Amino acid sequence: MMNKKNILITGSTKGIGLEIAKHFASDFNVFITARKEIELEKLCKQYNFAGYYACDLSLTDGAERLFRELNKDFDILINNAGMYIYNPIENMRPVDTVNSIVLNSLTPYELIKRVVPYMKKQKWGRIINIGSISGVMGEAYASVYSMTKASLIGLTKSLALELAQDNITVNIINPGWVDTDLINNENLEETFSKQEIIETIPQKRFVTPDEIASMCEYLISDKAKTITGQSINICAGLSLGY
Repeated sequence: MMNKKNILITGSTKGIGLEIAKHFASDFNVFITARKEIELEKLCKQYNFAGYYACDLSLTDGAERLFRELNKDFDILINNAGMYIYNPIENMRPVDTVNSIVLNSLTPYELIKRVVPYMKKQKWGRIINIGSISGVMGEAYASVYSMTKASLIGLTKSLALELAQDNITVNIINPGWVDTDLINNENLEETFSKQEIIETIPQKRFVTPDEIASMCEYLISDKAKTITGQSINICAGLSLGY
């Protein structure tokens, strides 16, 4: 246990985040975080994760609270937590706009800021941001989501350059439609069905959380040590248009 690297995964009680955490549970000290403490405690016991902290990362001091409570150094950071709101821009509530910007853009920046000193000291680190194909192409009625996810691409490229000589890689994965609770959301179903979504995807299939987790597994491995600053689309061809 002492020789295992510490990995922090945000938004890890379901979907992509949980699948990533499960992938790494055997070989790493996995620390998970999300809002619901009961769920976090249950998952820690079920999958033998190293620890957890319940917090709201859509608050401006969320990252600070998280690091103060966990009091750990991390070799690997995966910024997965995010907020998706499908709404015309004129109907967006200011509170939802602000929370989206904090959770999707500011919090990843603040978390990276806190892990980098230790990574530099160790001369090794892996940072993976989970973006979205919406940040690559744009998505109508998801302007704030697209804006914030696009900002992660810029952050990834800038920090990859800044940290390259410290043996720290920074990459971003941009999923398309992933088979998670999001596509079963009632509000989304009111707009378009799962079958209608599939019709827009060239491969006519959803991406699975396991496929995202497998890419994370590769990016933190020594086989990928020269891959940094890359924006990787895992979208079943969605980024190509249709």
